[in-house]
Amino acid sequence: MHIVVCIKQVPDSAQIRVHPVTNTIMRQGVPTIINPYDIFAIEEALRVRDRVGGTVTVLTMGPPMAEDSLRKVLTFGVDRAVLLTDRFFAGSDTLATTFALATAIRKIGETFGPPDIVFTGKQTIDGDTAQVGPGIAKRLGLRQLTYVAGIGAIDADAGTIEVERRSEGGVQVLSTKLPCLITMLEATNQIRRGTMADAIRAARAEVVKWSAKDAGVEDLTKCGLKGSPTIVKKVFAPQQRATKAELIESDGERPLAEVLVESIFSRQPDLESKIQTLITEH
Repeated sequence: MHIVVCIKQVPDSAQIRVHPVTNTIMRQGVPTIINPYDIFAIEEALRVRDRVGGTVTVLTMGPPMAEDSLRKVLTFGVDRAVLLTDRFFAGSDTLATTFALATAIRKIGETFGPPDIVFTGKQTIDGDTAQVGPGIAKRLGLRQLTYVAGIGAIDADAGTIEVERRSEGGVQVLSTKLPCLITMLEATNQIRRGTMADAIRAARAEVVKWSAKDAGVEDLTKCGLKGSPTIVKKVFAPQQRATKAELIESDGERPLAEVLVESIFSRQPDLESKIQTLITEH
């Protein structure tokens, strides 16, 4: 079984800066980390490999320094790492990103064998759109299972997989045919500690590096800023509230709850009458 995991190297959220003209995230000089949600996708891919055999290929799109994240995941025991890097990808929104990643996954399939499962994290901490995983599935024509909390039965011979998916109403147990794309929820597993052999291999391993041309991207107008219809109009930090919290204490004679209710009603005179109306209507 061939499993592909898409990850992203993201800026440390504590030190993000925004370009004043393009309103895009400035990555130069900002420490980067592996997107935390993607760590759960990596571990789940390794667990599937442990159960049914096969190989795990990790793919990321980014600047040359994204190789650091790929070498990190190689220490976990990943079999292969592919870096999609080219200046044409700079400034990509989710539409352009899914186009580039889907093209690269097709190239991975031609080079290393078609993927049976594509894993991603549920979203990234820099964009928070949760659109890239489903976008890749749509472009590749894959069945998609989103917000997955656990992998159940896998039948490699029959080409089926069963997963537990969290929803607003509880947990859904879904079964589908392979190939498919799975987006993993957070806190669903814990990344393993790589062996010394994995660490040595990661230091010596060759990270496969593809440009847009190498990956088979034919239409460069669908990449980067040219292929990104999303326009960020304004980026700003929330304004600090002028009002301060008020400490409400009991007067010693009445219960605190009674004092609190009295304080709320004094600030919102119409609230009591609205509550009485609702009680009467129901």
